[in-house]
Amino acid sequence: MLKPILLVEDNPNDLELTLIALERSQLANEVIVVRDGAEALDYLHARGAYATRELGNPAVVLLDLKLPKVDGLEVLAEIRGSTTLKSMPVVMLTSSREEQDLVRSYELGVNAYVVKPVDFGEFVRAIADLGIFWAVLNEPPPGSHRYIKPQ
Repeated sequence: MLKPILLVEDNPNDLELTLIALERSQLANEVIVVRDGAEALDYLHARGAYATRELGNPAVVLLDLKLPKVDGLEVLAEIRGSTTLKSMPVVMLTSSREEQDLVRSYELGVNAYVVKPVDFGEFVRAIADLGIFWAVLNEPPPGSHRYIKPQ
């Protein structure tokens, strides 16, 4: 079973554009959408509304930096501090070009930091390339590729 892509995005326009771009890349992976950092953590830890979801980590987390409730850096810090989540690929997908955000993201262990292009064509290509790389081409660490349905 293909692992899903977790998209954490609160901006409706960016969300729509990202979903269009992923669709155009023709990936077969399901895209799970959450709108804030707290919901992302609930999904990743399979708790709350996601307590009965299929177990296993997503193929990649596309994480916005500026999120309500829990921001992207806090989500990233929790992912990297968790023994079950720490090896999961996380791509910061943000409009922030602030050096401090870039530096802090890499200090916390982000796999890639992508500034959202303003041009739609560039954005579609960037998202398609990200999806194909992380969901298809990237070889995950041993033991991390299982995705299990709960009994």
